[in-house]
Order: sequence, then structure tokens, then C-alpha cells
Amino acid sequence: MESVVGALVGRDGEREVLSAFVAAPEGRALVLRGDAGVGKSALLDHVVELATAENHRVIRAAGVEAESELPFAGLHQFLYPLLTSMDRLDAAHRGVFDVVFGTGEGSPPSVMTLGIAVLDLLALAASQQPLLLVLDDGQWLDTSSTEVCGFVGRRLTGSSVKLVVGLRSEVSSGFDTAALPELAVAALSEKASEHLLDAHHPGLDAWTRRLVLDEAQGNPLALLELPPHVRGGRSGRTPEELFGYTGIPLPLRLQQVYGARIKSLPAPVRAELLRGALDGVGSGTAADRTRSTCYRLRDAEEAAACGLLDIDPLSGAFVFRHPLVRSTVVQVATPNERRAAHAALAQMHHDDVERRARHLAASTVDPDEQVAAALETAADSATRRGGTVAAMAWLTRAAELSESREERSRRLGSAAHLAVQAGQLDQARQLVRSDTGSGTSDSPASEVVSGYVASLAAVREDGDVRSSRHQAFATIEGMRGEGVRDRDEVLTRLVDLLLAINLYAGDADGWEQTHDLLDSLGDAVSSRSRIYQDTWGDVVRRGAGARERVERAFSALPGLEPWDVAKLSVAAYHVDMLSQYRPHLQRTVDREAEAGALSNAMSMMHMIMMDQISVGEWDEAERTGQRCLELATTHEHTLFVFHTQAQLGLVAALRGQVERARELQATVDAWARPRGVGFLTQITDATGTTAALAEGDYEAAYLHAIGITPPGTFTPYAHQAPRTLLDLVEAALHTGRTEQARQHALAAQRTGLPHLSPRLALITHGALAMTTTDPVQADTHYHRAETHPAAHHFPFELARIQLAHGIRQRHTHGRKAARHRLTLAARTFQRIGAATWAERAHAELRVSGLTARTSAPLSELTWQERRIADLAAGGLTNKEIGERMHLSPRTVSSHLYRVFPKLGITSRAALRDALDRIPGDQNA
Repeated sequence: MESVVGALVGRDGEREVLSAFVAAPEGRALVLRGDAGVGKSALLDHVVELATAENHRVIRAAGVEAESELPFAGLHQFLYPLLTSMDRLDAAHRGVFDVVFGTGEGSPPSVMTLGIAVLDLLALAASQQPLLLVLDDGQWLDTSSTEVCGFVGRRLTGSSVKLVVGLRSEVSSGFDTAALPELAVAALSEKASEHLLDAHHPGLDAWTRRLVLDEAQGNPLALLELPPHVRGGRSGRTPEELFGYTGIPLPLRLQQVYGARIKSLPAPVRAELLRGALDGVGSGTAADRTRSTCYRLRDAEEAAACGLLDIDPLSGAFVFRHPLVRSTVVQVATPNERRAAHAALAQMHHDDVERRARHLAASTVDPDEQVAAALETAADSATRRGGTVAAMAWLTRAAELSESREERSRRLGSAAHLAVQAGQLDQARQLVRSDTGSGTSDSPASEVVSGYVASLAAVREDGDVRSSRHQAFATIEGMRGEGVRDRDEVLTRLVDLLLAINLYAGDADGWEQTHDLLDSLGDAVSSRSRIYQDTWGDVVRRGAGARERVERAFSALPGLEPWDVAKLSVAAYHVDMLSQYRPHLQRTVDREAEAGALSNAMSMMHMIMMDQISVGEWDEAERTGQRCLELATTHEHTLFVFHTQAQLGLVAALRGQVERARELQATVDAWARPRGVGFLTQITDATGTTAALAEGDYEAAYLHAIGITPPGTFTPYAHQAPRTLLDLVEAALHTGRTEQARQHALAAQRTGLPHLSPRLALITHGALAMTTTDPVQADTHYHRAETHPAAHHFPFELARIQLAHGIRQRHTHGRKAARHRLTLAARTFQRIGAATWAERAHAELRVSGLTARTSAPLSELTWQERRIADLAAGGLTNKEIGERMHLSPRTVSSHLYRVFPKLGITSRAALRDALDRIPGDQNA
């Protein structure tokens, strides 16, 4: 089918760029951006011709305004023709597509996870023949598909896949921030405009020709469409009467042109066009041929005869001649006509939850509980698939259509809850105001939303957890006074909010009052909230059996909302079992961050970072912390800024970077302590303890440690009290406080710490071994610690116990007996980056008679590691090294990750000097 703007005129520069784009040996992406009607579709057709001539397989798709709120509708257009290749993907990637397209169950994938799956599918499809993906009207693509296309477009280098996107410059879209290369499609020059006009409308009189050129302003579509309109309506009319008042954007003037043709059609044909436009019937050659449930225009030959429709040459179906035709059909219809069309379409899509709900919402004026419930169901479906924006819109509309004040408030509360999780506080505030603007007393739903918004606003502005706690507590008391006894979504959200505030406050009185309040509510408190109640506050006294409860709660992982995953992750961390769920958490946080759900994303990043610290992945923890700090600072989340700095300070202390650790400790403490943010002040105390231990300043370490909890007990609601057990014991032993050390170790045993988590079991047995004077008991507890099934999951604590055991063995069994454990400890400290601890272990090795020469195995490299290190030192990238050694870049990166600690370095720049220091006989 010939392009609507005919042959390319005045586009020599654009054609040159597009020819180079198609001829490029590697994959790449390009965005064509210009005004409506400027010729983007013609240029896309030109790209298709060039690619076809170069033996590319071409897949076309088009954004449709009617589907812009349906998650992944656009992505489905691109991937539908590739379904035959999906069978060649691994099960994990097939599962990702099943979830996204609603054919399987599971948690919505992150943009990164889905994007990688799409890249793999495209790579398979392009393995035999280069592939060109063409997207027209990209500004109408749904948000979820836009994010994935942007992710994929930035990663096509090295593939045989190319992506070209056409965008209207006057309409904002997710592609605006996708960082893809762009080609601006400008209006035609005067000379080119005259050429195009004369070629398609020869014989125009001078007045009409000049008028069209002036009004078209170089827009090819206007040059083609305006002459018949001008000639048909010229008699007795001024230019202002023909085109509307001066200043109307050109696309609206063109819609006026199409509007006259549409209004001339019989009512049944207009109604048919309207149903097609509202349900996303495509336009031009890029019309979507994959949506089997899309409305199919019938009995519309008259519309085709007057130039409003074309016939798709492959499917034979009617398609709109240009997107502006489709837009105009909707704009010229009356409200009643649009509602009738939506009602008919809702009936047609009775089996499609989201599409039916959208049409029902648009067809309904007065409150209708059935329609509101359908919208709420659609919002749940969208949320599960990662379509938070659509879910917020549908819940808001559901609230508008609710018949009762209670249901309206509940649904507005749900919409505001999504807004809060997305970090859109202004939107949440607006929803709260819309619920309280009627002048009646606030509902419980509006109270909980107000609590959420007030809490986050206070945190952002000044970290005021006290006032937020008071408001949440008072609201729950009010609901209890009104007789709430059954589980309620509003109550659950408010309870979880109160528990989160208590977590940050770390105040014993506040926690006790909260326990009393929640106990008075009985079964109205959800089982998951009970888990948070028992693990977030005082795991020592309330954590018995918590691991099993957390595990049962996580068994429902595919059906959990992102915020539920975040809250359960906090519980899992406090019982030291987060690592097994961290892969899912990482996927979720990537999706939440890409989608702008900042509150959730940063909360999850904190949990990931804290788990990385626990398991000795300190480089990764640093990277996670820096990413989170950048987000928190950019979006002015004050509490999250200081929370992240507190964790970064702890990492620095563990690595022996004492000056940086103390700087961060002082910064966080000065902000958190006056505000009563006990969660952070406990971390700063732990940072002080760790930094002092790293320096060997055991007196300072002891003073910091007893600031968290006195020896012989574990301060209630001090989350760092059990975690710093080994710190207090070691500091006490090294300062001659052997009795205090022993009493603290026995208190850990007496309170049942070994039964709460594997990490607490490890350090309890380590503390008991270090403090006993009975050699048999010492050997027993050292053995139980070092052979614990989970010991190697906590390498820093295990290495400290091995170091203490080695020192004890040197004193009791001689130097040779100590070397094995001292060597293990030194290797672990070196591997995880605990520099000062590694120096301490090496010093003990020297005392045990192991010279620097005989300790060389600590730095030995395998042949492959040495070869990779040599190439990296020579300046080659991971990709270049992989090509030489037939390895993937990721495998090369993994080898270098092991090489650096073996050589005692942290960067590529130090590789050459480190390699030169290795004696020749150490090369494997």
C-alpha cells in the first residue's frame, strides 16, 4: 500500500541516515521524532523497503491510544509472530512470557528480567535472518511495553536485531527518557512543499495553492489533505473560517478536515467507526494483525470510499488510513455515542477482565457497584502483571462508581496505597483530599491513607517517626472502638504501618503499647502482620518458631504483592533466612525501581544490602548501597538517605576503613538520635563497635557494645543486641572482663538464641567456646560452630571463630596445630575484604612459624586465572578476553572477582604490579 504521503520528497538527509542504519553490521535502535503528519510513517515504510532488500525479516507494530493502559499490549504485537521460537527458550524465560501474557501464574517479572527474556527470544529469531522491529505511533504504547522496548533498544549492540520507533513530538511518552538515538523529522522546506503539493494536486489556482502552503507549514499530510477541503468550502469563507482561529495546532486543523468527512457518513457507519477506534483498530501498513480479540470493522465501505479507511493487504480487514482519522472519529462523537460504543465493546470482551472493565468504566455515568467491582478486579490483574499505573487509574474510577461511601473510601485508599508504594506522594495526597472533600467525617480508609501519606511526608521532611506513630496508633484505637473485629484490608495496612514505624523508632514502650493494642484486636490482625509483630521488634523474646512461619508465608510468593515481599523480607532478615529469597527480591526491586515505585524499591535495596553484609558480599553491598543512596538523595527520602549511610558506615567498619566508618557514624547519629530513630542509632553503635575491633581498640569496642546491650542480657527491642553477641564477648575478653564475657555467652544460650537462626547458633557456640575455661567444652563448642551446616553462609563470623580457635590451639597444642585454622581464617578475611582482620590472622600465622614464603598458597592463581589476569593487566576488556579464551564476559568477570582478593588488590589498575610481585614458581 502506498504511503499516505506518497513518494519521499525533500528527505535526502533522512534517507541517508536510514540507509546507514539498515546497512550497519550490528544491531541498534533509532527513534524518528516529529509532528503528526510530518512523514514518519512514510520514512518507516522506507526503512522496511531497505531492510527487505537486505533480506531482513520485518515485524511491525503500532501504538494504539485505546490500548495505552493495557499492560504489555504493545509488546504482544512484537512477540506474537515469534511464538514459534519460544519453545527454544529455557523454562525460566518461557515462564516469564507466560506470566506477562496471562497464560501462567507467578510474580510479575522486573523490566530487567523480562527485557533479558525478550533479548534472548529476539536473538533466537535473528539467528538465521537479521530482524527489523518497526514501531509506529510509539507514544501510544503502554507503559510496561515502553519500558521493555527501551531496555531492549539500549542492548542491541552485537546482535542482528534493529529497532526503529516513530514518535509524535507533541505527545510525551516513556521513550522520552529511554536514551535511544534519535532522528528529528522536521517539516519540509518551502521548495519541497511546493514539489509535493504540485505532484499530488496539479492545477490549483494561485490563491488556493498559496493558502495551502501557508497553512500546511511544510507538513506533508496537510499538503495532501487540505486542497480538497479548501476547494470544497471556499465559497464565501475566509481562511479563519476554514481552518479555525489562529493558533490551533496543525493536527487539530487536520482533524477538522477529517471531521467533515466523518459527519457526512450515515449514523450506522459512524457508529461502526467509533467502535473500531475505541477498541484499537490499527492504522496504515503498521496495523496490528495479531490481536484476535480486537474489533473488526464491518459494513464500512462508504468510509473507505471517502478516504478514511484502507484495506490491509494481508488480513483484508479495514484499517484507519492515519492515526488522526482514528482520533477524529472519537472526538466528533457525542458523549452518548461514545458510551454506547463502549457498552457494546464491553459485551464483546466479556472474557477479558481488563479490556471489559475499561470499556465498562467508560460506558457508565452513574454509580454502579457491579462495574466498580469489575474495575477493582481488573486493577488486581494489572498489579500482578506489573501495571501499577493502570491499576491506580482503574481503582480511582472504581471509587467514583462506588455506590456506598465505605466502598468509595476503601477503593480510594487502595489507589492511594499504590501511589505511596510508587513514591507518588502528591498523587496520594490528591486521592486523600478527594475522599475527605465532601465535608463528612473521615472514613477509616481515608484515615489509613492519611496515616501513610503523613508518615512518609514526615520521614521525607524531618524523619519524625513519633507523630506518625501517634496518628497511626490513634486511628487503630478508633477502629477498635467502632467494633472492628474481622480482618479488614484497611486495618491490615494501618497495622503494618504502625509496626514499620515502631521498627524505625526502636522504642520499648511504644512496642509494648502496640502489642497490647494488637492483642486486643485478636483475629482481626492478619497472620502476616503477626509475623512482622514478632520479628521486627524483639526477635529474642518473640522469635521462637518465626522461621517456619516466614517460610510458610513465602510459600505463597507468586501471589504476593511487591510490598508484601518487602515486609516479609524484613522478617526473613531478622531470622537470617533472607538469602534464599534474595534472587526473587532482586528481580522485584529491579522492576519496582524501573517502574518508579521508589518506596518499595529502596526498602528492598536496604534488605538486599543488609543480607549482603551478613553473608560477606561486601563489594556487592557497597554497590547496592550507593545505588540506593543515589535514589534516596535524588528523590529527597531523608530517612532512606540516613538509613543507607548507616549501612555503608557498617560496611566500611567491617573492611577496616575506620576513618570513613566513623565519619558516616557521626553523620547518621547526629541526625537519628535527637529524632528517636532507634533503629539507626543501634546501627551506628554497631558501626562504632566494629570499627574499634578492626583497629584493635578493644576498650572503645566494649564501650560501644554495651551501649547496645549490657553484658549478661539482651536489651528488649534492640535489634542489634543479638547480632553483636560476638563483638561484646571479644571486646570483653581482650579487656580482661572475662566474667562479663562468660555471662553474656551463657545468656545467649539461656535465652535460646541457637534455636532462632543459624547465624545466632554459630556465634553463640563461638562465644561459649571462647569464654569457657574447660578445654573439653571449648573443643565441643568450637566443633559445633565450625561444623554447623550454615556456618559457611556467614564467613566473617566463622573466620573470627576459626581465628580464636587457632590462637587457642597454639597455646594448648603448639604452633603447628594452629596453622590450619589460622590459614582458613586468613583466606576468608582476605577474600571478603576484611583487611585488618586478615593482617591479624597473618600475624598469628607468622607467630605459628609459617613464613611469608610458605604462606604463598594464599595468593596462588590457577593457570586460567593467571592468563585472564595477564590479559586484563594488558588493557583488554572482559569481552576481548572472552573472545581470546572462548569464555563468556560474565565468566571472565567471575574469574577476576576471585583473582583480586588473591592478589590483595581491588582494581584492574593494580593488576600489573601485583602480578610482577608473584614469584615465577607460583604460576600454576
